[in-house]
Amino acid sequence: MIDLSLSKEVRAAKAAKSPIVALESTIITHGMPYPRNVEVARQVEADIRETGATPATMAVLEGRLHVGLEPEQLTALAQANQVAKLSRADLAACLATGGTGATTVAATMIAAHHAQIPVFATGGIGGVHQGAESSFDISADLQELAQTPVTVVAAGAKAILDIAKTLEVLETLGVPVIAYGQDAFPAFWSARSGHKAPLRMDEPAAIARAHLVRRALGVPGGQLVANPIPTDAEIPVETLSPIIASAQADAARHRITGKDVTPFLLQRIYEQTDGHSLTANIALVRNNARLAARIAQAMTNTAG
Repeated sequence: MIDLSLSKEVRAAKAAKSPIVALESTIITHGMPYPRNVEVARQVEADIRETGATPATMAVLEGRLHVGLEPEQLTALAQANQVAKLSRADLAACLATGGTGATTVAATMIAAHHAQIPVFATGGIGGVHQGAESSFDISADLQELAQTPVTVVAAGAKAILDIAKTLEVLETLGVPVIAYGQDAFPAFWSARSGHKAPLRMDEPAAIARAHLVRRALGVPGGQLVANPIPTDAEIPVETLSPIIASAQADAARHRITGKDVTPFLLQRIYEQTDGHSLTANIALVRNNARLAARIAQAMTNTAG
């Protein structure tokens, strides 16, 4: 049995049976430098509270799985060095060896499920990388969505990925992909990717009911809610596409491979958009947090 360490706020929310939204912690440790990282993390938590739910940022601290971080723990994590980036493959090893690590999408889903938190807000999911037909580079996020019953609110898949193949894999795995408020599947920094989403829902209550009905049917896995970035914060696809292509060419020229590809591409895109990509990233994460809180509220009301 995993010993979960719940924050005071999360314990109180559970006692009151009020809605909770899970949050990942890699955006804190690997997404941006201090003190911007802790400022954004606190703002996202505040957005969830203001929308009527309780935030639960997940992390492993000295071998304990934390469900919600106290303010001082969040600050310490934001300043820590050499924090492991945890996914399904290494979460258990970090816990077993007393390590400290930040949770990715897959690891946060596992933690949220153990804590009986059915809704999770993130930035964008991983997926099928460009050239995966030869590299076999496919994110563990997709398999996690297929087997762990958590509704994940994201701004679609990261735009540096092969979105067409990502959608195909999600379909094969039986993962519901629900675009919120539009027919198009969003692409992280862009509200529209050029691909149609398999499903569309316009109300948080409908998304909540779909999660509960899927659970009642005994169908494994979660849902992906693709929430488009607000229009005033997006970088249009036509602007972003040549920038991504240039960054990918740079990665190939420098022989960047494996886990080093994504941070390399994100840094290049940040530089070539004069920092707009980071501003857009913050806007979409906050937007996702607010929608996730509304879904969690609806789920609590329906289940109750």
